[in-house]
Amino acid sequence: MNTIEKARYRAGQLYRIATSPVRLMPDFIIIGGQRCGTTSLYNYLMEYPGIVPASMKEVHYFDYHFDRPGFWYRAQFPFTFNKAYIEKVRKLSFVTGEASPYYLFHPQSPRRVAKMLPAVKLIALLRNPIDRAYSQHWLEFKLGYDTLSFEEAIDQEEKRLAGERERMLHDERYESYSYRHYSYLCRGIYMDQLQHWLQFFPREQLLILKSEDLYSNPATVVRQTLEFLGVPVNEQFIRQKEFKNYREPTKEGYKSNEKPPKMKAETRARLIDYFQPHNARLYEFLGRDLGWEK
Repeated sequence: MNTIEKARYRAGQLYRIATSPVRLMPDFIIIGGQRCGTTSLYNYLMEYPGIVPASMKEVHYFDYHFDRPGFWYRAQFPFTFNKAYIEKVRKLSFVTGEASPYYLFHPQSPRRVAKMLPAVKLIALLRNPIDRAYSQHWLEFKLGYDTLSFEEAIDQEEKRLAGERERMLHDERYESYSYRHYSYLCRGIYMDQLQHWLQFFPREQLLILKSEDLYSNPATVVRQTLEFLGVPVNEQFIRQKEFKNYREPTKEGYKSNEKPPKMKAETRARLIDYFQPHNARLYEFLGRDLGWEK
């Protein structure tokens, strides 16, 4: 942001904080995962009548910004009168929420969310962990956060992350660069992360979606999500909706068709073997084979 944009942002935040007592808390949070389609799903929901966004898609309160007071988080959401207007005047169901994809993996986020928002509805998008890891590395490399090749990075991951999760759990203020940027394989062990969240929330408050379903049939996934949120499904809106692919830009921006190079066949074969037992636990929990080994 340039100087003028920064000044406008600060002024906007000051206004939001001043009016936080008459603002709402979120009805739902898309908790992750990273590089799993959270941007597209969030935008699809925000385009739906009666669903109102936060001040930004990724508020990141329960990971990066938890040192800020709770009223700062409330300040990021709509006014109470927005809800009254939409429900009483427009006769629509009202919900609001955010999507911060690091929440799923951050070891402190489940406890923090549960303490502040015990009734919030949670949405997790899970992508083939091999493709997810490769996509994350491509972005980290592109932005200059990692200088290793993908193969070198996954070879070094265990060493890079050694003790980091434990330190984050022990020290509320500690944020790990390595845990955030070099967690290519760990983020794809979804069952461990889901079990951690389910220590703090009942299963019925968590919707688990397959990213590939969102990519191939977004209308069906949006319907499923609306039903989970208790929002009546407007079939006419769904049929007329253009479900375009949303992507968060890098600092330099990128074209919508920009993709990482094809993964080496031997690397994919290696990772199929690596993730197989972890995926098997997830499939058993879900009662569904997600077909990520094919």
